[in-house]
Amino acid sequence: MDLIKKILPFSLIVIATSCYTVERNCSDFKTGIFESVITINDKEYRSKFERTPKLQIETFEKKTDSSTVRWINDCEVIFKTLNPKNRIERKEIHLKILTTTSSGYYFEYSYVGDVVKQKGFAKRIRN
Repeated sequence: MDLIKKILPFSLIVIATSCYTVERNCSDFKTGIFESVITINDKEYRSKFERTPKLQIETFEKKTDSSTVRWINDCEVIFKTLNPKNRIERKEIHLKILTTTSSGYYFEYSYVGDVVKQKGFAKRIRN
């Protein structure tokens, strides 16, 4: 009886969590016009960008920049700044879509090779 009392709660947790699946319809967000929000050190940053199959044009803090887009798979993409002005802008950025909703996606990103990742949410403004 004691064994059943110990195994039953564990079994219920395993069953409940195995039914949960994360929605990732990443291909829905390969193109379009979006607004993203990230928080770094309790400060919120917003940007707007338009993504085509080969290019992303982003406006952040009244500055516009363009990057090439290279999809690794449906949920991961590499951005490379077209006209880098410094060493940091020469680094490629790796973005991974973690989950999707009907209106946007949660993501994490970092410079390629960096361990520290930032997280955010991008919502679709237009197709």
